Amino acid sequence: MFSSKNPNIPFQEDIVWEKDLSLPIQRFSCLVDTIVEAPGQFVHGMWLFTYSDLKTIIATSFGFALLTSLGASAFGVNPAPAWAVCLQRVPVVVLWAWLNLLPFTIDNQRQDEAIMEDSINKPWRTMPRELMTPQDAQSVMFIFYTMALGTSSQIGGLFQCISLIVLGFWYNDAAGADVSCITRNLINGIGFMCYTSGALHVALNPYQWRQFIQEDGPGLPWLAMIGLMVFTTVQTQDLYDQAGDSARDRKTLPLVIGDANARWVTAALMLFWGVLTPSYWGWAQTGQGRVLFWGGSYMAALACIIAARTLTFRSVSADKKTFLLWNLWLVSNYGLPLCATLGTASGA
Repeated sequence: MFSSKNPNIPFQEDIVWEKDLSLPIQRFSCLVDTIVEAPGQFVHGMWLFTYSDLKTIIATSFGFALLTSLGASAFGVNPAPAWAVCLQRVPVVVLWAWLNLLPFTIDNQRQDEAIMEDSINKPWRTMPRELMTPQDAQSVMFIFYTMALGTSSQIGGLFQCISLIVLGFWYNDAAGADVSCITRNLINGIGFMCYTSGALHVALNPYQWRQFIQEDGPGLPWLAMIGLMVFTTVQTQDLYDQAGDSARDRKTLPLVIGDANARWVTAALMLFWGVLTPSYWGWAQTGQGRVLFWGGSYMAALACIIAARTLTFRSVSADKKTFLLWNLWLVSNYGLPLCATLGTASGA
Protein backbone atom coordinates (compact mmCIF):
# COMPACT_ATOMS: atom_id res chain seq x y z
CA MET A 1 0.00 0.00 0.00
CA PHE A 2 1.14 3.52 -0.68
CA SER A 3 -0.17 7.04 -0.45
CA SER A 4 0.25 9.39 -3.36
CA LYS A 5 0.59 13.12 -2.94
CA ASN A 6 -0.94 13.59 -6.37
CA PRO A 7 -4.75 13.78 -5.90
CA ASN A 8 -5.24 12.59 -9.48
CA ILE A 9 -3.55 9.24 -8.77
CA PRO A 10 -5.82 6.89 -6.78
CA PHE A 11 -4.62 4.93 -3.82
CA GLN A 12 -3.59 1.36 -4.64
CA GLU A 13 -6.25 0.21 -2.12
CA ASP A 14 -8.91 1.91 -4.24
CA ILE A 15 -7.60 0.21 -7.39
CA VAL A 16 -7.80 -3.22 -5.73
CA TRP A 17 -11.34 -2.49 -4.54
CA GLU A 18 -12.42 -1.48 -8.04
CA LYS A 19 -10.94 -4.69 -9.52
CA ASP A 20 -12.66 -6.84 -6.91
CA LEU A 21 -15.97 -5.08 -7.51
CA SER A 22 -15.77 -5.22 -11.30
CA LEU A 23 -15.55 -9.04 -11.50
CA PRO A 24 -19.05 -9.87 -10.19
CA ILE A 25 -20.48 -6.93 -12.15
CA GLN A 26 -18.89 -8.24 -15.34
CA ARG A 27 -20.18 -11.76 -14.62
CA PHE A 28 -23.70 -10.48 -14.01
CA SER A 29 -23.56 -8.38 -17.18
CA CYS A 30 -22.46 -11.43 -19.21
CA LEU A 31 -25.26 -13.47 -17.67
CA VAL A 32 -27.85 -10.84 -18.61
CA ASP A 33 -26.50 -10.77 -22.16
CA THR A 34 -26.75 -14.57 -22.35
CA ILE A 35 -30.37 -14.55 -21.16
CA VAL A 36 -31.35 -11.76 -23.57
CA GLU A 37 -29.63 -13.36 -26.56
CA ALA A 38 -30.89 -16.91 -25.93
CA PRO A 39 -33.81 -16.93 -23.46
CA GLY A 40 -35.01 -20.33 -24.67
CA GLN A 41 -31.61 -21.90 -24.02
CA PHE A 42 -31.54 -20.37 -20.53
CA VAL A 43 -35.00 -21.70 -19.63
CA HIS A 44 -34.09 -25.12 -21.04
CA GLY A 45 -30.92 -25.13 -18.96
CA MET A 46 -32.89 -24.33 -15.80
CA TRP A 47 -35.28 -27.18 -16.58
CA LEU A 48 -32.43 -29.66 -17.09
CA PHE A 49 -30.84 -28.69 -13.78
CA THR A 50 -33.88 -30.00 -11.90
CA TYR A 51 -35.21 -32.61 -14.34
CA SER A 52 -33.78 -35.73 -12.69
CA ASP A 53 -34.92 -34.53 -9.24
CA LEU A 54 -38.52 -33.80 -10.16
CA LYS A 55 -39.58 -37.30 -9.11
CA THR A 56 -37.28 -37.37 -6.08
CA ILE A 57 -37.88 -33.92 -4.56
CA ILE A 58 -40.77 -32.11 -6.24
CA ALA A 59 -43.12 -35.10 -6.44
CA THR A 60 -42.35 -36.29 -2.91
CA SER A 61 -42.60 -32.80 -1.37
CA PHE A 62 -45.84 -32.04 -3.17
CA GLY A 63 -47.17 -35.52 -2.32
CA PHE A 64 -46.36 -35.11 1.36
CA ALA A 65 -47.92 -31.64 1.57
CA LEU A 66 -51.12 -32.67 -0.20
CA LEU A 67 -51.68 -36.05 1.43
CA THR A 68 -50.73 -34.82 4.91
CA SER A 69 -52.94 -31.73 4.71
CA LEU A 70 -55.84 -33.92 3.51
CA GLY A 71 -55.28 -36.22 6.49
CA ALA A 72 -54.30 -33.46 8.93
CA SER A 73 -56.78 -34.61 11.56
CA ALA A 74 -54.58 -37.68 12.13
CA PHE A 75 -52.01 -35.26 13.56
CA GLY A 76 -54.42 -33.46 15.87
CA VAL A 77 -55.02 -30.53 13.52
CA ASN A 78 -58.48 -29.20 14.35
CA PRO A 79 -60.15 -27.89 12.35
CA ALA A 80 -58.40 -29.66 9.50
CA PRO A 81 -58.15 -27.72 6.23
CA ALA A 82 -60.94 -28.26 3.73
CA TRP A 83 -59.98 -30.44 0.79
CA ALA A 84 -60.76 -27.59 -1.63
CA VAL A 85 -58.26 -25.37 0.21
CA CYS A 86 -55.61 -28.12 0.09
CA LEU A 87 -55.99 -28.37 -3.68
CA GLN A 88 -55.87 -24.59 -4.10
CA ARG A 89 -52.49 -24.47 -2.33
CA VAL A 90 -50.89 -26.98 -4.71
CA PRO A 91 -49.31 -24.39 -7.13
CA VAL A 92 -47.78 -22.44 -4.23
CA VAL A 93 -46.39 -25.64 -2.70
CA VAL A 94 -44.82 -26.69 -6.02
CA LEU A 95 -43.35 -23.19 -6.46
CA TRP A 96 -41.74 -23.33 -3.01
CA ALA A 97 -40.27 -26.78 -3.61
CA TRP A 98 -38.89 -25.87 -7.05
CA LEU A 99 -37.38 -22.57 -5.90
CA ASN A 100 -35.57 -24.38 -3.10
CA LEU A 101 -34.47 -27.25 -5.33
CA LEU A 102 -33.10 -25.25 -8.28
CA PRO A 103 -30.16 -23.45 -6.59
CA PHE A 104 -29.15 -26.67 -4.84
CA THR A 105 -29.02 -28.59 -8.12
CA ILE A 106 -27.09 -25.77 -9.80
CA ASP A 107 -24.50 -25.84 -7.02
CA ASN A 108 -24.39 -29.62 -7.24
CA GLN A 109 -23.85 -29.70 -11.01
CA ARG A 110 -21.54 -26.72 -11.56
CA GLN A 111 -18.55 -28.27 -9.77
CA ASP A 112 -15.73 -29.64 -11.96
CA GLU A 113 -16.07 -33.14 -10.50
CA ALA A 114 -19.83 -33.07 -11.04
CA ILE A 115 -19.45 -32.05 -14.68
CA MET A 116 -17.04 -34.94 -15.19
CA GLU A 117 -19.43 -37.36 -13.48
CA ASP A 118 -22.45 -36.12 -15.43
CA SER A 119 -20.57 -36.51 -18.70
CA ILE A 120 -20.62 -40.25 -17.87
CA ASN A 121 -23.96 -40.72 -16.08
CA LYS A 122 -26.12 -37.85 -17.36
CA PRO A 123 -24.55 -36.23 -20.47
CA TRP A 124 -27.87 -34.51 -21.29
CA ARG A 125 -27.57 -32.14 -18.31
CA THR A 126 -26.94 -28.40 -18.60
CA MET A 127 -23.22 -28.33 -17.82
CA PRO A 128 -21.99 -31.29 -19.94
CA ARG A 129 -23.95 -29.85 -22.89
CA GLU A 130 -22.25 -26.47 -22.28
CA LEU A 131 -25.56 -24.62 -22.21
CA MET A 132 -24.09 -22.47 -19.41
CA THR A 133 -20.64 -21.72 -18.04
CA PRO A 134 -19.78 -22.58 -14.42
CA GLN A 135 -19.39 -18.86 -13.72
CA ASP A 136 -22.88 -18.07 -15.03
CA ALA A 137 -24.26 -21.04 -13.12
CA GLN A 138 -22.81 -19.67 -9.88
CA SER A 139 -24.41 -16.26 -10.51
CA VAL A 140 -27.79 -17.88 -11.23
CA MET A 141 -27.42 -20.00 -8.09
CA PHE A 142 -27.04 -16.93 -5.87
CA ILE A 143 -29.99 -15.22 -7.58
CA PHE A 144 -32.29 -18.17 -6.97
CA TYR A 145 -31.10 -18.68 -3.39
CA THR A 146 -32.09 -15.05 -2.79
CA MET A 147 -35.47 -15.64 -4.44
CA ALA A 148 -36.01 -18.78 -2.35
CA LEU A 149 -35.29 -16.89 0.88
CA GLY A 150 -37.55 -13.99 -0.09
CA THR A 151 -40.39 -16.24 -1.15
CA SER A 152 -40.12 -18.45 1.93
CA SER A 153 -40.21 -15.40 4.21
CA GLN A 154 -43.60 -14.53 2.69
CA ILE A 155 -45.39 -17.85 2.18
CA GLY A 156 -43.76 -20.12 4.80
CA GLY A 157 -40.94 -22.63 5.08
CA LEU A 158 -38.23 -20.06 5.89
CA PHE A 159 -36.50 -22.22 8.53
CA GLN A 160 -36.47 -25.16 6.12
CA CYS A 161 -35.14 -22.93 3.33
CA ILE A 162 -32.22 -21.75 5.47
CA SER A 163 -31.55 -25.34 6.57
CA LEU A 164 -31.49 -26.48 2.94
CA ILE A 165 -28.94 -23.79 2.09
CA VAL A 166 -26.69 -25.04 4.91
CA LEU A 167 -27.20 -28.67 3.86
CA GLY A 168 -26.50 -27.74 0.23
CA PHE A 169 -23.16 -26.17 1.19
CA TRP A 170 -22.29 -29.25 3.25
CA TYR A 171 -23.33 -31.64 0.49
CA ASN A 172 -21.74 -29.83 -2.46
CA ASP A 173 -19.04 -27.37 -1.43
CA ALA A 174 -17.79 -29.20 1.69
CA ALA A 175 -17.89 -32.57 -0.15
CA GLY A 176 -20.29 -34.09 2.37
CA ALA A 177 -21.75 -36.26 -0.40
CA ASP A 178 -18.34 -37.64 -1.36
CA VAL A 179 -16.32 -38.44 1.75
CA SER A 180 -18.66 -40.91 3.49
CA CYS A 181 -21.73 -42.92 2.54
CA ILE A 182 -23.11 -42.35 6.04
CA THR A 183 -22.73 -38.58 5.77
CA ARG A 184 -24.20 -38.64 2.27
CA ASN A 185 -27.29 -40.55 3.40
CA LEU A 186 -27.61 -38.40 6.53
CA ILE A 187 -27.71 -35.18 4.51
CA ASN A 188 -30.27 -36.75 2.19
CA GLY A 189 -32.43 -37.82 5.14
CA ILE A 190 -32.38 -34.39 6.78
CA GLY A 191 -32.90 -32.76 3.39
CA PHE A 192 -36.05 -34.79 2.77
CA MET A 193 -37.36 -33.75 6.18
CA CYS A 194 -36.77 -30.10 5.24
CA TYR A 195 -38.38 -30.37 1.81
CA THR A 196 -41.45 -32.24 3.05
CA SER A 197 -42.01 -30.17 6.18
CA GLY A 198 -41.37 -26.91 4.31
CA ALA A 199 -43.91 -27.84 1.64
CA LEU A 200 -46.44 -28.72 4.36
CA HIS A 201 -45.75 -25.43 6.15
CA VAL A 202 -46.74 -23.65 2.94
CA ALA A 203 -49.86 -25.81 2.55
CA LEU A 204 -51.17 -25.15 6.08
CA ASN A 205 -52.03 -21.89 7.79
CA PRO A 206 -49.86 -20.85 10.79
CA TYR A 207 -52.31 -22.16 13.38
CA GLN A 208 -52.61 -25.55 11.68
CA TRP A 209 -48.83 -25.78 11.31
CA ARG A 210 -48.31 -25.17 15.05
CA GLN A 211 -50.79 -27.94 15.78
CA PHE A 212 -48.96 -30.31 13.43
CA ILE A 213 -45.57 -29.81 15.13
CA GLN A 214 -46.84 -29.80 18.73
CA GLU A 215 -44.45 -31.73 20.95
CA ASP A 216 -46.94 -34.33 22.19
CA GLY A 217 -48.42 -35.06 18.74
CA PRO A 218 -47.42 -37.54 16.03
CA GLY A 219 -46.24 -34.89 13.54
CA LEU A 220 -42.60 -34.59 14.60
CA PRO A 221 -42.13 -38.36 15.13
CA TRP A 222 -43.58 -38.96 11.65
CA LEU A 223 -41.13 -36.47 10.11
CA ALA A 224 -38.28 -38.19 11.98
CA MET A 225 -39.45 -41.58 10.69
CA ILE A 226 -39.45 -40.25 7.13
CA GLY A 227 -35.91 -38.97 7.61
CA LEU A 228 -34.82 -42.40 8.87
CA MET A 229 -36.55 -44.15 5.96
CA VAL A 230 -34.61 -42.00 3.48
CA PHE A 231 -31.34 -42.27 5.45
CA THR A 232 -31.45 -46.07 5.38
CA THR A 233 -32.75 -46.68 1.83
CA VAL A 234 -31.83 -43.70 -0.39
CA GLN A 235 -28.76 -45.59 -1.66
CA THR A 236 -31.20 -47.18 -4.11
CA GLN A 237 -30.33 -44.25 -6.39
CA ASP A 238 -26.61 -44.97 -6.06
CA LEU A 239 -26.92 -48.47 -7.51
CA TYR A 240 -27.22 -47.21 -11.08
CA ASP A 241 -24.74 -44.32 -10.71
CA GLN A 242 -21.72 -46.39 -9.74
CA ALA A 243 -19.70 -45.67 -12.90
CA GLY A 244 -19.77 -41.90 -12.46
CA ASP A 245 -19.44 -42.07 -8.67
CA SER A 246 -16.38 -44.30 -9.01
CA ALA A 247 -14.81 -41.90 -11.52
CA ARG A 248 -14.96 -39.05 -8.99
CA ASP A 249 -14.04 -41.29 -6.03
CA ARG A 250 -17.36 -40.73 -4.28
CA LYS A 251 -17.89 -42.98 -1.26
CA THR A 252 -21.42 -44.29 -1.86
CA LEU A 253 -22.68 -47.42 -0.10
CA PRO A 254 -22.34 -49.75 -3.14
CA LEU A 255 -18.76 -48.59 -3.69
CA VAL A 256 -17.82 -48.86 0.00
CA ILE A 257 -19.26 -52.29 0.90
CA GLY A 258 -19.70 -53.70 -2.60
CA ASP A 259 -22.64 -53.91 -4.96
CA ALA A 260 -23.98 -57.26 -3.70
CA ASN A 261 -23.75 -56.32 -0.02
CA ALA A 262 -25.41 -52.97 -0.66
CA ARG A 263 -28.30 -54.70 -2.40
CA TRP A 264 -28.86 -57.14 0.47
CA VAL A 265 -28.73 -54.32 3.03
CA THR A 266 -31.17 -52.21 1.01
CA ALA A 267 -33.57 -55.12 0.46
CA ALA A 268 -33.61 -55.99 4.17
CA LEU A 269 -34.28 -52.37 5.15
CA MET A 270 -37.06 -52.07 2.58
CA LEU A 271 -38.79 -55.08 4.12
CA PHE A 272 -38.30 -53.61 7.60
CA TRP A 273 -39.93 -50.29 6.70
CA GLY A 274 -42.59 -52.02 4.61
CA VAL A 275 -43.89 -53.62 7.80
CA LEU A 276 -43.11 -50.87 10.32
CA THR A 277 -44.77 -47.82 8.76
CA PRO A 278 -48.25 -49.37 8.27
CA SER A 279 -48.00 -50.93 11.71
CA TYR A 280 -47.07 -47.56 13.22
CA TRP A 281 -50.28 -45.99 11.98
CA GLY A 282 -52.26 -49.04 12.97
CA TRP A 283 -50.98 -48.65 16.51
CA ALA A 284 -51.36 -44.88 16.55
CA GLN A 285 -55.02 -44.83 15.56
CA THR A 286 -57.85 -46.32 17.62
CA GLY A 287 -60.21 -47.21 14.79
CA GLN A 288 -58.41 -49.58 12.47
CA GLY A 289 -60.51 -50.35 9.41
CA ARG A 290 -60.41 -51.76 5.91
CA VAL A 291 -59.05 -48.52 4.40
CA LEU A 292 -55.93 -48.64 6.56
CA PHE A 293 -55.65 -52.43 6.15
CA TRP A 294 -55.60 -52.25 2.36
CA GLY A 295 -53.34 -49.19 2.38
CA GLY A 296 -50.89 -50.93 4.67
CA SER A 297 -51.05 -54.12 2.60
CA TYR A 298 -50.26 -52.12 -0.54
CA MET A 299 -47.28 -50.51 1.20
CA ALA A 300 -45.91 -53.85 2.38
CA ALA A 301 -46.36 -55.39 -1.08
CA LEU A 302 -44.64 -52.47 -2.80
CA ALA A 303 -41.71 -52.68 -0.38
CA CYS A 304 -41.40 -56.41 -1.15
CA ILE A 305 -41.38 -55.72 -4.89
CA ILE A 306 -38.62 -53.12 -4.51
CA ALA A 307 -36.58 -55.50 -2.33
CA ALA A 308 -36.99 -58.32 -4.85
CA ARG A 309 -36.05 -56.10 -7.80
CA THR A 310 -33.00 -54.78 -5.95
CA LEU A 311 -31.70 -58.33 -5.54
CA THR A 312 -32.82 -59.78 -8.87
CA PHE A 313 -32.47 -57.10 -11.56
CA ARG A 314 -29.01 -55.56 -11.53
CA SER A 315 -28.62 -53.63 -14.77
CA VAL A 316 -28.46 -49.83 -14.91
CA SER A 317 -31.83 -49.58 -16.64
CA ALA A 318 -33.44 -51.97 -14.15
CA ASP A 319 -31.99 -50.07 -11.17
CA LYS A 320 -33.43 -46.82 -12.57
CA LYS A 321 -36.88 -48.40 -12.70
CA THR A 322 -36.42 -49.71 -9.17
CA PHE A 323 -35.57 -46.20 -8.01
CA LEU A 324 -38.77 -44.92 -9.63
CA LEU A 325 -40.68 -47.48 -7.58
CA TRP A 326 -38.78 -46.31 -4.48
CA ASN A 327 -40.08 -42.78 -5.06
CA LEU A 328 -43.61 -44.16 -5.50
CA TRP A 329 -43.22 -46.14 -2.28
CA LEU A 330 -42.03 -43.05 -0.39
CA VAL A 331 -44.96 -40.92 -1.55
CA SER A 332 -47.38 -43.78 -0.86
CA ASN A 333 -46.15 -43.85 2.74
CA TYR A 334 -47.27 -40.24 3.08
CA GLY A 335 -50.83 -41.39 2.46
CA LEU A 336 -50.95 -43.72 5.46
CA PRO A 337 -52.17 -41.02 7.91
CA LEU A 338 -54.97 -40.20 5.46
CA CYS A 339 -55.88 -43.90 5.24
CA ALA A 340 -56.00 -44.08 9.01
CA THR A 341 -58.24 -40.99 9.13
CA LEU A 342 -60.61 -42.32 6.49
CA GLY A 343 -60.79 -45.70 8.20
CA THR A 344 -61.58 -44.10 11.55
CA ALA A 345 -64.15 -41.68 10.13
CA SER A 346 -66.03 -44.36 8.21
CA GLY A 347 -65.75 -47.00 10.88
CA ALA A 348 -64.87 -49.45 8.10
